[in-house]
Amino acid sequence: MRPTSDRVREALFSILGSVEGDVVLDLFAGTGAMGLEALSRGAAAATFVEIDRQAYEVVRRNVDATVSQGAEAVDVVKGDATRVIRSLALAERRFDIVFFDPPYEQTAEMVAATAKSLPTVCADDARVVLELATRHVAIVDAAAEAWGAVVELRRTYGDTIVAILRLDGRPVEDPAAEVVASGDED
Repeated sequence: MRPTSDRVREALFSILGSVEGDVVLDLFAGTGAMGLEALSRGAAAATFVEIDRQAYEVVRRNVDATVSQGAEAVDVVKGDATRVIRSLALAERRFDIVFFDPPYEQTAEMVAATAKSLPTVCADDARVVLELATRHVAIVDAAAEAWGAVVELRRTYGDTIVAILRLDGRPVEDPAAEVVASGDED
């Protein structure tokens, strides 16, 4: 688990501006700091996704300690991000902001694995916040192409790049088709 530094998180939310009323998806949640920050700034709901058992427990504890019962709609899901995205798409869930921060060495793989499915859970004009190592800078443009997005902003903070990608409203494929095609029919 490599949490986003406080400095980067503060700068990012300054750039994002108001998140009031937004629905947030915090993939690869780690500690849940990004989604919790969005909730503290007025986001209407957040879904946290984490595959690692220990990190999932950290997210769960942080949510329990931070979010008032019934104050916001919050889900904490333990599972593989690619499968969870497909499940969310099938449930017709849509998000205004997606925090996409996999382990740095898995960023390219995760972008490729979510090329078709991620846009299916994004609301019109959604923003994807991609965090990655500076040595992987080329992944920003690859992610934009894979997700049908435009790169609105790219900033470097030490060895971290934060990019904000806005989906351009391309039509998305039926998420059920990808589930059948991938063999993940469970």
